[in-house]
Amino acid sequence: MSNTPMAASPLTRAVLEIDEYASGLGWDQPARLFALVDTARLRAQEPGLARQLGLEDEQQTPGLTPIEQDEVPTGKPLDEFLGTIAWPDAVTGCALTVERLMLPPSAEAQVPQDLDEAALTKWVARHPERQEVRMTVAVLRDGTRESALRLREKDTPTEVLTGSDLVPGLAEALAATFED
Repeated sequence: MSNTPMAASPLTRAVLEIDEYASGLGWDQPARLFALVDTARLRAQEPGLARQLGLEDEQQTPGLTPIEQDEVPTGKPLDEFLGTIAWPDAVTGCALTVERLMLPPSAEAQVPQDLDEAALTKWVARHPERQEVRMTVAVLRDGTRESALRLREKDTPTEVLTGSDLVPGLAEALAATFED
């Protein structure tokens, strides 16, 4: 993609490609799940699909191709849904993009301790310092991880933060989809 650094790792490039795709859809979107497949393997084993995806040029940078999966169910907690996933061997990794509200570290001391999850969600939604964030998290079968975070108030490709440990809980949940 145009805003993806060529020197980045294949996983970082895939995460940024997914972030750019999600950004093009706008905000207030449901979670989206992607299988990550080895692009060269995809070209060799599924040339028709590779052509459909615009991947027939073997001179392109080798890497990972994100393939969006069916809709993530909205009526089920995300961790429960992820617990139902099993990937075929051809899938090298997976990624998820999801929007959430977050508070800055300075607001953490204000969080009431006696709230259940629903009440806490409402409390955060009303907090004046809340920020909307889109998180794209990816993991490979070998445990490699990468994340991209985009704040709604700084919604530009140059403001996307990347790193392997930005959303550790979600990365763990995605890694668990590869366990037997």
